[in-house]
Amino acid sequence: MIQFPKPTVEQFFRTYVIGGFAVSKDEKRLAFISNLNGKVNLWAIDLDKSSFPYLFAHHDESANFIKFDPENRYVLTGYDKDGDENYQIYALPFNGGLPQPLITGDPQEKYYFAHLSKDGKRVYYVTSEGNPSMLNTKVRNLEDGTDTLLNEGEVSPTQLAAVSENEDAFVYLRSFANTYVTGFVKKGEDTYPLTPDPEKVHVSFEPVFTDDKTIYFLTDYESEYSYVAKFDLETKEFANVLTIENESITTLKWNKTNKAFYLVTEKGVTDRLYRYEARSRKLEQLTAPTSLVEQLVITETGNLFVLGRSATIPHNIFHSQNGIDWESLTDNRVLGVSEEDMVDPEVVSYKSFDDMEIEALLFKAKPENDNGYTIFWPHGGPQAAEREYFRSMFQSFLNRGYTIFAPNFRGSTGYGASFVKMVEQDWGHGPRLDNVAGIEWLFENGITDREKLFLVGGSYGGYMALLLHGRHPEYFKAVIDIFGPSDLFTFVNSVPTHWKPIMERWIGNPERDKERFIKDSPVTYLETMTKPMLVIQGAKDPRVVKEESDQIVAKLKEKGRDVEYLVLEDEGHGFSKKENEIKVYSLMLDFMERHQD
Repeated sequence: MIQFPKPTVEQFFRTYVIGGFAVSKDEKRLAFISNLNGKVNLWAIDLDKSSFPYLFAHHDESANFIKFDPENRYVLTGYDKDGDENYQIYALPFNGGLPQPLITGDPQEKYYFAHLSKDGKRVYYVTSEGNPSMLNTKVRNLEDGTDTLLNEGEVSPTQLAAVSENEDAFVYLRSFANTYVTGFVKKGEDTYPLTPDPEKVHVSFEPVFTDDKTIYFLTDYESEYSYVAKFDLETKEFANVLTIENESITTLKWNKTNKAFYLVTEKGVTDRLYRYEARSRKLEQLTAPTSLVEQLVITETGNLFVLGRSATIPHNIFHSQNGIDWESLTDNRVLGVSEEDMVDPEVVSYKSFDDMEIEALLFKAKPENDNGYTIFWPHGGPQAAEREYFRSMFQSFLNRGYTIFAPNFRGSTGYGASFVKMVEQDWGHGPRLDNVAGIEWLFENGITDREKLFLVGGSYGGYMALLLHGRHPEYFKAVIDIFGPSDLFTFVNSVPTHWKPIMERWIGNPERDKERFIKDSPVTYLETMTKPMLVIQGAKDPRVVKEESDQIVAKLKEKGRDVEYLVLEDEGHGFSKKENEIKVYSLMLDFMERHQD
């Protein structure tokens, strides 16, 4: 009989990413951002015809939003250049076509879409132009092309988050750190904080005007987990509306027709979906179509659309009329590989150095594929988490026989506000030792042998991979760093301008905390970085600039170390082009195979 080889890396990476979507007001068209043809473009589905996805806007660059004009005259979107994240706003005809610049300027400046008026005649946006650190908010009148300055950011980066229907009240969010984001509403010359004491460290986000005087929003003010709160613009009163025990509410959507909120909560490594009736205060858990809900859209008629993924299900868009029965509108799947041939993770936990409980995902290679080696994966962020979602990288490596262990060390989201804050001004001690404890757990439980562990990480995970390599080289066969910071002193000075005001709370002050910066910088440990390394970097990366990788590669090569270096000239902080993605992960697999015994 005909014998077929194992699936190739390329098969797993022929799945596409969906970066976001929007539904037209008449619910006849759904447009989404995807690299369906190898580069990121806009695609569409005609919902009234059950049509195959078709190319909607061709630009071959990463897009960050889609917005339909309510009168079906145009569509707005935003593009950067080769991953530089300097997004600017474009318009295209309602039936699709070639995008044209609408709100643009210096290619080094940023123009972020914020809101479109109910009549589609005014576009609200946030820009770095004229205020690169704190950001300004403006409104563009599409009838005469004039811009009006609404708000000048001050104290910290400030972004417009909600606009009342009559456009006389605005909610802004002011960021001091990922865990310290205050909200305030501005009406005329008056400004009011959404929470009673904005000096307390907390976050406020997802504001929604349910009428011109009532704002619902999410916050963890005086709480470990975020909940639904309300601010009355007439009485200036704050109220806790809905708390779900041990779950952080992360998404808040309002359906005006049915007077109901739709919520997504974060519960460890998975999400939950709820409907909350404002009048009766009835909370109902709905059936989510996937483990993670990455975007939720509720139309005026009450139809639900979800973008989600699970460990063995790539990005797909789903539709439901009742939040229980779901129809998949896309059919994104791994080429020639069934869900049953892929691996769902086990959720495990272990004790860290200080007896703190750390949760982790353990993806075990199937016995028929198992090569005996394990990949240790510290996630990026660091204020993020590894969750039950599809990664082409994970499933392709599992198919080649590698087991993967991904811990949610201190600083990870989903385990309460205090846990998230534990990484602030401690990038290299507590989280590092959580990872070390996870490695020892793998050995103690017979998951892997001490001679068969690879270390792979990207972004903060790349930083942690470098640091673990320098401080604990005895654990690893070889190390892969994907755009990870190598020196905290240079990193804090090279981040995007509007990040700089939050860096002290996040990482620290390089002068005051000089000793800790030295101790926690991977470049301090060049002498003990002795294992083979592969370093991957996007040349246009604005978050972790190319120099971060350049400097550590150069220093290690000076010492005669075995270091391979791949720079992608047309990528930023991630891989937006399919051929680059396939190239990177094929190289990673080849690198690990060459460094097995």
